[in-house]
Amino acid sequence: MRRIGWFFIGGVIGFIVDAGVVQSLVSFADFDPYLARVISFLCAATTTWIWNRHTTFSDIRGRHRWHAEWARWMLAMTGGASLNYSIYALAVWQIQLVHSWPAIGVGMGSLVGSSFNFLSARRWVFGSIKDEHETGG
Repeated sequence: MRRIGWFFIGGVIGFIVDAGVVQSLVSFADFDPYLARVISFLCAATTTWIWNRHTTFSDIRGRHRWHAEWARWMLAMTGGASLNYSIYALAVWQIQLVHSWPAIGVGMGSLVGSSFNFLSARRWVFGSIKDEHETGG
């Protein structure tokens, strides 16, 4: 449960980065909301990787160098991000309020992608269930 709590906090931090970047790019830099979301995802995913590397999974990481771990994190997050982005894009396309306020769409998509992301991070990026039991996590 502790690990899920830390992952949740990292997700909240990632959501704030994601929603803040996408809304800023759309509102202040006149970015297309679909392109802005790609950029905001990269920022948020990197932020959550740093958080989870140093808190959530700090006791079971270490099999990969930081750049390989970051690449694995980004690849692992792609599954959840695909679900997340699909919901986001559909909401932006279908709901005028979300088109103007894409941060709402970020929230909608985030609800779906988070469970997938936790499982892939725990099992593939930072270690396996076996690793966790061996370290007492």
